[in-house]
Formats: sequence, C-alpha cells, structure tokens
Amino acid sequence: MQKRILGNTRLEVSALGFGAMGMSSGYGPAGEKQAMIAVLRAAVEHGVTFFDTAEIYGPWANELLVGEALAPFRSQVKIATKFGFRIGPNGERLDGLDSRPAHIKEVVEASLKRLRTEAIDLLYQHRVDPDVPIEDVAGAVKELIQAGKVKHFGLSEAGAKTIRRAHAVQPVTALQSEYSLFWREPEQEIMPLLEELGIGFVPFSPLGKGFLTGKIDANTKFDASDFRNVVPRFTPEARQANQAVVDLLTTIAIRVKATPAQVALAWLLAQKPWIVPIPGTTNLHRLVENLGGATLELTPTDLRDINAASDQMKLQGARYPEHLQKLIGR
Repeated sequence: MQKRILGNTRLEVSALGFGAMGMSSGYGPAGEKQAMIAVLRAAVEHGVTFFDTAEIYGPWANELLVGEALAPFRSQVKIATKFGFRIGPNGERLDGLDSRPAHIKEVVEASLKRLRTEAIDLLYQHRVDPDVPIEDVAGAVKELIQAGKVKHFGLSEAGAKTIRRAHAVQPVTALQSEYSLFWREPEQEIMPLLEELGIGFVPFSPLGKGFLTGKIDANTKFDASDFRNVVPRFTPEARQANQAVVDLLTTIAIRVKATPAQVALAWLLAQKPWIVPIPGTTNLHRLVENLGGATLELTPTDLRDINAASDQMKLQGARYPEHLQKLIGR
C-alpha cells in the first residue's frame, strides 16, 4: 500500500489506516476477541501500518485488543490512542472531560501497558476540555514527547483557534475529525488551516458510520447498544432523505467498476495528499473491500461529477445528539 506523511513532523503511515473502535464499542456488541485479532492482523498483512484506538473505547478493552493483536508487528506499525474522558476505577464511563496535565500522564502510563509498547506513536486529546487551557495540554504532551513516551501530538474535533494555540506550544502532527461525503464541513475552515500549519488530517467515519457503503437504508434496524440509534442523522426519516448521496456513489461505482465504499474512500484520498482516512470494520471481507479504495484512482471527470452532485445536496439530521454536539469544534 502507498504511504502518506502526516504533518511537518513527518509521521509516515499507510494511505488508509484502521479505526478499531467498533470492535469493542459503539456499533453494537463487542466482537469475539480472536476474530477481531484476526482482522487486525490481516490488516497488517494487507499493508496497513496505522491503527487507531482510545482508552474510552470499551473503556480500555479496545487498547487491550489492539495491543495484543499488534504485539508481533509492533516495529512495523504506528499506533494512535487518545486521552480526555473521565473513566472510573473499574472502567465505568463517567460524565465530563479531564485533560489536566497530571491526568494525561496517568493515562499515558496505563495506555502504554495496555498497548504493550514503550512509546505511543500519536497521542490525541480526544475532545477539547474547556476547563484546561490548551497550552497546558500541549505542554504536558510536549513533556511526554521529551521523555520518549509519546512521539507525536494530535487533536480530535478541535476548532481552528484551539488548533492554532496548541500548535504554537507543541507542533500538532494530525487532527482527527469526521470528514466524508456525508460530512464536508471541515472543508470550510479546518482544512485550509491544516494546510497552512502543515498538519495532517485523519478523517474518522470516512464511510459515514456505514451509511456510504449502501448497506443501510430507512428500514435498517440497529442493535439496541448501537449509538446510531440516538444520532439524528440516522433516524429512518433522515436515512430516507439522505439516500441521494448513496445513489450518487452507486452511480459512480458502476462507472468505475468498484463499490460505493471504495468510491467514498478514493474521493477522500483525492482531496489532499496529507489525508489518511481510518475506516473500521469487524469483517475480513469488508477490510479487503475498504483497502480497494486505496488503489482506486478517480479521474478528474469522476471527481468533478461527485463534487457537483454533492454540492447540490442538503443532507438531513445532525451528526451527533445535542449532548455530544457540545463537545466538538471548541
């Protein structure tokens, strides 16, 4: 697989990474451990060198899974994880955020053990904590980098002003935020800033939380534990209204002899050379399909047709319920 560079600090990773969250939480029951390990190791065998996890996924279960799965390949891969949410002593999710420098350092020590590694390749602040100046957060990560426990600093879902302030203290290697044909808002303010500062972009949910695969429609029923049940963009009415974007991808997919998912990923990769999407899956077949998006080259005509049609679409539904919407773009 082709490689890409994230940020001026030059973190080299595969053009497509792997988002591991759904293996442990978010999209229904956790996957069977050995099956998930097999998928993660298959990703390595197919050329993926960039894996994304976080302490809150589970909590903790996902880091443990990724750490075990990738231990035999540790020198070949880059692992990104995140801090910033409050978690109880028994792994219970608590309300609120916590990016106090002392807490960041505690989290890193625990994450290093779970990930079975001596250094975290990319450490993100998961959400901006309004109670802790971003300069203090960046300073804490800078100290961890100087100590050799972290190699690169990242932010997730941060706003432009916060990115700029953090970058002035410790260069930000990558921003992770949602970006796809299902959510193009970063194009307005965030992407020009990233280009200006030399920061890489790691889009999560590059397949619109599964919607852009064409496998979800207004009649799809989600497991009771699937968080899409509370996402306004995934109400049956919104799914019905937003079917046009899937129809667009399907039309292009037929033209280029690919799948809608592959077209969606190829479109993302074509936007900027410093974009590295992290699609996730629990299925080997879907892994192979997604990786096909990295080799699909859309022509200028294909891209023009996609953009022109997408520009005319007004997608329905917020991408988060209100309580989560408050945590983004700070």
